[in-house]
Amino acid sequence: MISRLVAGLALALISLTLVRAEDAKPETGFVSLFNGKDLTGWTYRGAKDSLDGKTQTPDGRVAVEDGVIVMREKDKDGKGGIKAIDTAAKYGKGFTLRLEFKAALKADSGVYVRGPQLQVRDFIRRNEQKQLKKFRNDDWNELEIVVQDGVTTTTVNGKALNPADQFEATFEGGRVKSATLNGKALDAKAVQVRKGSVARCSCNGEAFETMLNIPASGPIGLQAETGKFEFRRLRIKLND
Repeated sequence: MISRLVAGLALALISLTLVRAEDAKPETGFVSLFNGKDLTGWTYRGAKDSLDGKTQTPDGRVAVEDGVIVMREKDKDGKGGIKAIDTAAKYGKGFTLRLEFKAALKADSGVYVRGPQLQVRDFIRRNEQKQLKKFRNDDWNELEIVVQDGVTTTTVNGKALNPADQFEATFEGGRVKSATLNGKALDAKAVQVRKGSVARCSCNGEAFETMLNIPASGPIGLQAETGKFEFRRLRIKLND
């Protein structure tokens, strides 16, 4: 009876291990940015030495623990502040980046997209991004960032329009003469039309930000700021 129980438990553990291994595999067309063991392929911003084969940064601020990249609030000397790791590779074409993150209470972090930072935080408990109904406190959330190059975007007072907005404009001499947004008249000076790289960001499938003026090339970065933050399953797919 005992031997059967032990065998059953062993089989369950093997099955769980296989499931976890399968979950860790990136989707078709995606390439992993994190091997789950160490910081190979990443650099520590401001440091000269490579992080290849290392499980933590020299100051201990960023470390790999149980297959997860952990951004600690303080380094080994008790110092905080903003720190970041970046991919050694730079990306000069559009891509889809997917990763999972877990935020401690009111923690603040970020993901750098070819340079500019996307704020990634413990949104709900910080009373931010209230539209994210699927956000999970103290649990893993899926972040997707889709970067597209050569996109024409319209902004009003620096904020990109979203698919639900109803925008109308008349042009004269290559400039906006008059415009309305959702039925309300706008100051033409508040409207900007530009062409460049953009990054559309969603959390658990819910859109929450569109980043504009993305540089033509740059690395992917992860930020340590306040509170404990964790990242895993980082993978990228380059546009065809």
